[in-house]
Amino acid sequence: MKTLCIGEALIDMICTDKGKTLSEGQYFLKKPGGAPTNVAAAIAALGGEVEMVAKVGNDPFGKQLIDVMHTFGVNTRWVFLDHQHFTTFAFVSLMEDGERDFVFNRGADGQLNRDEVDSVPLDGVNIMHFGSATGFLPGPLQAAYQAMLQKALQQQLFISFDPNYRHLLFPNNTQTFIDQSWNFLQSCHFFKLSDEEAILITGAHDVAAATDILLEKTNAVFCITLGKQGTLLGLDQQTYLIPSITIQAVDTTGAGDAFVGAVLYQLRHLTPGEIQVLPAESWQQIILNANKAGARTCEYMGAMEAFKHLSNQIFE
Repeated sequence: MKTLCIGEALIDMICTDKGKTLSEGQYFLKKPGGAPTNVAAAIAALGGEVEMVAKVGNDPFGKQLIDVMHTFGVNTRWVFLDHQHFTTFAFVSLMEDGERDFVFNRGADGQLNRDEVDSVPLDGVNIMHFGSATGFLPGPLQAAYQAMLQKALQQQLFISFDPNYRHLLFPNNTQTFIDQSWNFLQSCHFFKLSDEEAILITGAHDVAAATDILLEKTNAVFCITLGKQGTLLGLDQQTYLIPSITIQAVDTTGAGDAFVGAVLYQLRHLTPGEIQVLPAESWQQIILNANKAGARTCEYMGAMEAFKHLSNQIFE
């Protein structure tokens, strides 16, 4: 059985001139990325079978993204090439106050359309993962995203969701992100939120109140990541706190994607029905292992570089 991930594949251009705005910075580090692409790479690095559904430009950067996915063992037959739009870029610079100077140069990723996702067969797929905030932006990808969700529901697949909220993508219309997130939260079987996302989406004043709302309004197993405090697991109207792994962090980029990838990797051999009746003890071990994968990722610079050091042996 295999996992299918859908969403953006893009190039992160990271300004290495610390404290400089993008207009001031002169040096940039080119990194392949995109949250669902990272999840697919993490699953493959751990030894799972995974396919990616995305769109990239027919240009050197699109080729790089496909080559990187091949390196990890991700099946890219459903990564479509766009001959009219360039590969999507995200330019990021970290300022002295911790804020990010961010420019999102959207291209091919947003052009993945409904006809293309309708052509993707789901034979042998038991898990489908949605993990892209760009899927909630206006454009063809938004319709394709919704169509793929309906397809997964009709096929009775196990559905995973990570909203990957980025304020800079929704500076003036956060509500549309919240509304679309609820559609997925109430349709999926597993979701992962940061503490910030949990509070934003529920409108609660703290994580405890947000957890109560999620337990009331969703039927999914869910995780809220709390950094050094660990990971909160919500399951069958109960909550559990799974401890974090103590490390010397080098770079936290991709840790959440590694976490999700590790969860889905551990579920890969189960049918959707079997996953949904897993006992709490099994879920607690799954999340503890996922914490290990996230921690290992933080020990290296760059998500894809870190994933080269992932293996299922970290679970032992």
